[in-house]
Amino acid sequence: MSEEIKKAAQQPEQAAAPAEQAAEAKPEAAPEKDKKEKGSKKHAAELEAAKARAEAAEKEAAEAKDRLLRTAAEYENFRKRSAREADQKFGDGVSHAVNQILGILDTLDMAANAPCSDENYKKGVCMTLDKAEQALAKLNISEIEALGKEFDPNTMNAVQQVPAQDGQESGVVANVFQKGYMLGDKIIRHATVVVTE
Repeated sequence: MSEEIKKAAQQPEQAAAPAEQAAEAKPEAAPEKDKKEKGSKKHAAELEAAKARAEAAEKEAAEAKDRLLRTAAEYENFRKRSAREADQKFGDGVSHAVNQILGILDTLDMAANAPCSDENYKKGVCMTLDKAEQALAKLNISEIEALGKEFDPNTMNAVQQVPAQDGQESGVVANVFQKGYMLGDKIIRHATVVVTE
């Protein structure tokens, strides 16, 4: 009987051994599953953090690009404004200098148109006037064409009105007392004219 008891005792132990192994196998599977869940949660969190960093970097890059574009536009506007101001100052300086010389040119013009017995003298005055006109042309200064043109109050000053002669229209410049000059579109001096009624 002792053998039967030993066998019976061994059988429950042998039966218990597979049950214990199965129980031991189950706890090992659970940690693996927990590890996978934890790993996927960790991976998802890292992915979300990376997306957030990427979005923040994109936003920062967009803001930096916007600042750079604005700075470039401000610089371009400053450069253009500076160039305009420099051109305007140069034009103002030329206008001022020419305005001082115009009185001398008026006197030379009167001398050239006055009757003179010395042809060499008159020729010298005319040559001086021609050189002065060439110098003014190089500075982009032009004479305001007035004689025979319709009166323009923007470029001319009327100091007298005379009756229109036969075939002449009213409001036309009949005589120019003093020539007018322009620097590009800017008037240096208005033409002083006589206009028909």
